[in-house]
Amino acid sequence: MYLLIRFLIISICVIYIIRSLARIFLPMLFQSMVNKAQQQYGQQQNPFQQQNKSERRAEGKVKIDHVPPVKKSQIPDNEGDFVDYEEVK
Repeated sequence: MYLLIRFLIISICVIYIIRSLARIFLPMLFQSMVNKAQQQYGQQQNPFQQQNKSERRAEGKVKIDHVPPVKKSQIPDNEGDFVDYEEVK
């Protein structure tokens, strides 16, 4: 019986200590993770922002970089037409 009570008291103390330490250290850990993610996001977005600034145009102006070539239909005109038919019963 003494062993069981001793085990319970030690378990409760260990759990209490772990919870107290977690309340202190987990916010610091998550804050460092958030800071790293923000830095990576900023590094990824930086080249795009610089490119957009250099390519700004007056409002209403349009620039077309590439016009795709016009492809002719691969299906001939005489194929694929609908043919009327009468259903025979």
